[in-house]
Amino acid sequence: MSEVKKIATRESYGNALAELGAQNPDIVVLDADLAGATKTGVFKKAFPERHIDCGIAEGNMMGVAAGLATAGKIPFASSFAMFAAGRAFEQVRNSIGYPHLNVKIGATHAGISVGEDGATHQCNEDLALMRTIPGMTVICPADDVEARAAVKAVVEYEGPVYLRFGRLAVPVINDEASYKFEIGKGITLREGKDVTIVATGLEVNESLEAAKLLEADGISAEVINIHTIKPIDKDLIVASAQKTGKVVTVEEHSIVGGLGGAVAEVLSENAPTKMLRIGVMDTFGESGPAKTLIEKFGLDGKSIYEKVKAWL
Repeated sequence: MSEVKKIATRESYGNALAELGAQNPDIVVLDADLAGATKTGVFKKAFPERHIDCGIAEGNMMGVAAGLATAGKIPFASSFAMFAAGRAFEQVRNSIGYPHLNVKIGATHAGISVGEDGATHQCNEDLALMRTIPGMTVICPADDVEARAAVKAVVEYEGPVYLRFGRLAVPVINDEASYKFEIGKGITLREGKDVTIVATGLEVNESLEAAKLLEADGISAEVINIHTIKPIDKDLIVASAQKTGKVVTVEEHSIVGGLGGAVAEVLSENAPTKMLRIGVMDTFGESGPAKTLIEKFGLDGKSIYEKVKAWL
């Protein structure tokens, strides 16, 4: 049996920018002295005149991106999620969100899978921060295929977008030939009747693994990939919740304000449903190997399986 291909979505981000840059001369990429880590260096190598290193000044970078957008360019402002969403929040809100400018924010190294860099760099709050900004579209791809498709989609979309990418190489679960990405639309990856598992980012693959373990116990789990946290696919979530009667959300993010919060808001207003939220439990991360941290924080497939089974 061949080994499953793995690639970090930050790699996908860099590769997609380089590919799209050849097609669209209006794409300009900005970085905050992290081009090697965010992988925008791939774009820089191909189009050095359209890559701007703003240095360790993320707030200023957002202002530059805003200015480029007013001039008709399509700027991608890139940095670690902790700095793009955290350090530069005020500039993102006031300089990009408020005037609703066509700026795309490529935030890499999100969540605890950043690993050894520790709690200061493991941003588990970015989805919550970004989805509070009026008019901001928030996207968290699950794998390489979805990440590249998301970057392509946001180039064609007019308005501010926050894209969340990871450091850790993750399995490619989507088939590129048949995959279709649509902003605001979730995807049912597995049909089920006993419980709905709604996941995003790298937790989509872990949730699929959990569903397989649940099936061995006679529990049929429906798995939904919600790549767009805002605007979220209300219709799909409500339909699945009404079908199974129980919903579990899984995210590599704080359970406060992220996917779990977004799904809870949808269900409380449209189809009150019993819920279990799995994620980072209102705590900071720790330093350690990414896979070890995912297991310690109960976000691996086996841990998800155990939590869902006990809850049911």
